Amino acid sequence: MDKNVLITNASFGMYSPRPMEMLREAGFAVTWIKGATREQILAHIPDMDALLVGVEPADAEIIKTGKKLKVISKHGVGIDNIDVKAAEGRGIVVKNTPGANSNAVADFTFGLMLDAARGITWGDRALRGGQWPRIAGESVWGTTLGIIGLGAIGRGMALRAKGFHMRVLAYDVFWDEAFAAEHSIERVSLEDIYRESDFISIHAALTEETRNMIAMEQLRMMKPSAILINAARGSIVDEAALYTALTTGVIRGAALDAFAVEPAKDLPLFQLDNVVVTPHLGAFSKDAMTRMSMIAAENIIQNV
Repeated sequence: MDKNVLITNASFGMYSPRPMEMLREAGFAVTWIKGATREQILAHIPDMDALLVGVEPADAEIIKTGKKLKVISKHGVGIDNIDVKAAEGRGIVVKNTPGANSNAVADFTFGLMLDAARGITWGDRALRGGQWPRIAGESVWGTTLGIIGLGAIGRGMALRAKGFHMRVLAYDVFWDEAFAAEHSIERVSLEDIYRESDFISIHAALTEETRNMIAMEQLRMMKPSAILINAARGSIVDEAALYTALTTGVIRGAALDAFAVEPAKDLPLFQLDNVVVTPHLGAFSKDAMTRMSMIAAENIIQNV
């Protein structure tokens, strides 16, 4: 008898047929509703042995309704859209795809930092609009990068920063001593990162402890020339406080690939020239997406 899997992530197997082939070869009947709403998930979940999600919800009601559910596989790393406690209470395995997209996100985040520092996107818009502006940006070479979260992506940022002869400060509860020693990463407090960094890059998971962890108090600790980069989760930064900080000279600029509500539309931040914004594209390289899809599929195959 076929095993049933519901896939709600629109980008699953986008660049290769292999992840879908893996599921079908393993005997799964696949129901694929790209970008499924909560109501659609609730309607289909009672018959499902597995659920593969992107940013779509897997809350307590969905988990309770999934009477046959054995595994929830996240097409990505952050699992803040999954009620992990509810899943564990019913013996449902929750898996993600750590490391599958870390280099892609680190590449993209470093690009955001360069863009925000030198005004690349701003210059592009200005030139297309018939202007030929001359406004000096901030140097990156030899400056200080503060990294919040020294996991796979944070470590990737550190390695790229070392190529730019940057001093790298980092904060992480789970400190990688060997990596830090090998690459001369300085372990510091969050307050030290805020006060000493020219660039601050966020690579933490969204939890109750990290929600709005960067608000006006933290922004006021930063240098007036500082640039904040967030390609992790939007809710880690208080967007209203960031807007105020950017419009009153508290910090120089920001680059954002994540927002509190996604898809993000018509935010006041979008009107500012000292902000670079992108639609949560960090993980979207072709090889990273294929690797992520294959791991997400394998997580289901191994747990049903």
